Amino acid sequence: QVQLVESGGGLVQAGGSLRLSCAASGSGFSINAMGWYRQAPGKQRELVATTLSGGSTNYADSVKGRFAISRDNTKNTVFLQMNSLKPEDTAVYYCHARVLSTSTWSYNGYWGQGTQVTVST
Repeated sequence: QVQLVESGGGLVQAGGSLRLSCAASGSGFSINAMGWYRQAPGKQRELVATTLSGGSTNYADSVKGRFAISRDNTKNTVFLQMNSLKPEDTAVYYCHARVLSTSTWSYNGYWGQGTQVTVST
């Protein structure tokens, strides 16, 4: 079993910055991919950014140039640096990890509990 714990959300004015963190804990696993998704009220959950174990990254068009995802493989932690925040970035942000179990050699996906990001005008 893998647990994901997020931190770093909060209230910020438009144009400001926030940094989210997500740490994975547990045993008997290897992380293949980590990423961030978000869900605004009344909307479906959407991808924000992902990073693979090799370092490649992928971003939603709406955040390209403003957000940056990074990863510390030694600590099983992923970060999301969010700059030039806009009111439309307001959402609950969820961490996701795609994990290989070293006991069953199968992949599973895990979600964090979510952290609220609110951008005011």
